Amino acid sequence: MKTEDILSRIAVIEKELKRRRADNKLLEYNTGRKKHKKQLAFHKCKKRNRWVFGGNRSGKTECGAVECIWMLRGIHPYRKNRRDVFGWSVSLSQQVQRDVAQAKILHYLPKSWIADITMLSGRRDSPSGGVIDQIKIKNVFGGISTLGFKSCDQGREKFQGSSLDFVWFDEEPPRDIYDECLMRVIDRRGDIFGTMTPLKGRTFIFGEIYLNSKNNAEVWHEFMNWEDNPFLPKAEIKQLEASLSAAALDARKYGKFSEGAGLVYPEFDESVHVIPPFDVPKEWQDNISIDPGLNNPLSAHWYCVDWDGNIYVVAEHFASGRDIDYHAGAIREISGKLGWKTDGRGRLAALIDSAAGQRTLASSKSVAELFCERDILVNTRVNKDVFSGISRVKAFLKQGNGEGNLYIFSNCVNMIAEFKSYFWASGDTPVKKDDHCMDELRYYIMTRPRPPERQTASPVLADKLRRIRRRRR
Repeated sequence: MKTEDILSRIAVIEKELKRRRADNKLLEYNTGRKKHKKQLAFHKCKKRNRWVFGGNRSGKTECGAVECIWMLRGIHPYRKNRRDVFGWSVSLSQQVQRDVAQAKILHYLPKSWIADITMLSGRRDSPSGGVIDQIKIKNVFGGISTLGFKSCDQGREKFQGSSLDFVWFDEEPPRDIYDECLMRVIDRRGDIFGTMTPLKGRTFIFGEIYLNSKNNAEVWHEFMNWEDNPFLPKAEIKQLEASLSAAALDARKYGKFSEGAGLVYPEFDESVHVIPPFDVPKEWQDNISIDPGLNNPLSAHWYCVDWDGNIYVVAEHFASGRDIDYHAGAIREISGKLGWKTDGRGRLAALIDSAAGQRTLASSKSVAELFCERDILVNTRVNKDVFSGISRVKAFLKQGNGEGNLYIFSNCVNMIAEFKSYFWASGDTPVKKDDHCMDELRYYIMTRPRPPERQTASPVLADKLRRIRRRRR
């Protein structure tokens, strides 16, 4: 075959592919040259209650719309497919439904897949201009699936009675409607998924989904920001950034929960800074840091530094309402499991809040003295300057290798939770609440930890570290 004929055939094929993509936006979403990695992470997640917290124009709504269509059509590439699927798309109001969720569904849903449309208002032959009640979709297994549209302004009673395979919340619903929808998916072991920009501050979604305060194994979340969207022009990002306050940027750029002056550490990203535990070389062991408490929680973490100066938080002890004997015993037990370094007499070294060196009328000995009597030699000479400490933590979160120099093992759940709920108060001070881990992290960071003497990592460890630093959800 001549070269001219080959090129001609290629041109015909490319033209046909272009036509098909124009007619089927879902195909373009699946096969586009630019990949939105966090959208893929959402679609691949097997959890039954999964959420995307995204800034405006980060690509979050596309996730929800495409997920609905894949499930209704029976073509989801990462989940078990069914016939005759019944789901809801839930918006804040009918107007928002028409302009956002409904528009996205119609954008990605090929007309040839639609079996019928029922309208609440407008014409069924021009559904984009009206408000849809239901869309019937042809399922590849021969059945008919149904997508119903609901709006929160209808009230909780309108959400009763149905048994559903899924509910998609486009933006954050009221608590009573969320709870009612949870009941709707129980019979079929269905899914809840949501895509939202957290503009309302620390609502119930903040605690129940983001912090996962109930430790629900089926809860999952992902953050999307403007940089994650490969289709958003960089010039537009800069223009938007210049027009928004720091607090507004938390929500509208990063998709992060904010209140008042915003998060202290918006740089913290679970997909970067939280990693699975691994066996840390003994040479990396550096120090333990403690924020003391008896009735209030006592927080203690074990810190390591690798040969490149990266810090790893590898273990934690966190408990309230217990005495010094309990805390000292727990710290020694965890240290034993880690094979943590001691002095020649089997004693541990640790940093502790300088307040632990003070004696009170209730006790003839300070907390520091009590720890020392239990062979935990605490150093109370820590730098407690809050602003400088926060600045140094921020530097470890965002500089160095491009992903940060601070990694927290996933079993340090209390430190991770505090990173996510640590907010500024007025001025340059954080809200003094649930900050025990954050305080002793600063004590440690302000010691200016240095890497150990350089050694060559084993091939297995070197490969593991490379994979950890490339890790993305």
